[in-house]
Amino acid sequence: MFTRQTLFLLLCFSLIGRLSAQDSSLLKMLNDSMSTHKGKTYVTGTFKATHLINEQTIESPAQGNLNFVIQHRFGQLNSGSYNFFGLDNATLRLGLDYGITDDLSVGVGRSSYLKTYDGFLKYKLIKQTEGPGMPVSADIIATISNYTQDDLTKPYLNARYRTAYAVELPIARKVTRDLSLQVTPTYLHYNLVPTVADKNDVFAVGLGGRMKFTRRMSIDAEYDIVPKNQVVSTVVHNSFSLGWDIETGGHVFQLVFSNSQSMVPTQFITQTPGTWGKGDIFFGFNISRNFNLRKDRKQRS
Repeated sequence: MFTRQTLFLLLCFSLIGRLSAQDSSLLKMLNDSMSTHKGKTYVTGTFKATHLINEQTIESPAQGNLNFVIQHRFGQLNSGSYNFFGLDNATLRLGLDYGITDDLSVGVGRSSYLKTYDGFLKYKLIKQTEGPGMPVSADIIATISNYTQDDLTKPYLNARYRTAYAVELPIARKVTRDLSLQVTPTYLHYNLVPTVADKNDVFAVGLGGRMKFTRRMSIDAEYDIVPKNQVVSTVVHNSFSLGWDIETGGHVFQLVFSNSQSMVPTQFITQTPGTWGKGDIFFGFNISRNFNLRKDRKQRS
């Protein structure tokens, strides 16, 4: 009996020793794996779409992704019941953004407002990291626009005079899981301005933010400030817009209220004549739909 008990105990100790050795090996492998994958973790989902409302955000399509953007604005709410409070009129912009890489994208668009064409390049400069490290994300966006609507009173307006440029530097921070903020210093250049008193080069700054109140819904706001003594010959008000985002699977639907009719930065920043106080508000919507055009390696082979 003593011998059997002794052998049984020795067998148990042997098995425990082997299991402990295996656990030690597995723990070492896990630690090695964690050490191998140490690195920066970047913040994602600062905003749900490439446009906050009119302004672009720091978000851009991933490599090989095509983003189709529809921006629609009805007429002014104060236009009266005869125009069905603006619903009889509409302004539309259709845009396509493509991710060349995860950090570089290109986009084109066409607006019915002044029959305007626009194109831009967007590059991600820095990315916000989790925890200590980079506190913000920042992009640089270079835009060119050209309006083609005929003006019989100004036959000298060729393509050069109709062209304007914008360089934007959106800087954003995802403050919490639900709150994101963005500031956008902007430089605008117009080849032709109405009078010699107006500046060809205009500086502005955009302020914006997004607050989630459910998993798939958020409230957005943006305000574009144009310092005085740059646009003198015409009355220009700062653009102020509110939006309600609804995320539905592969696309984002946004209801919009804005005192700006145009959706191109060279226009809405310096060409907003109306104010909220007088009811010069354009109701509309934005729709953003993403398409993945990049096949994975398995499908290629």
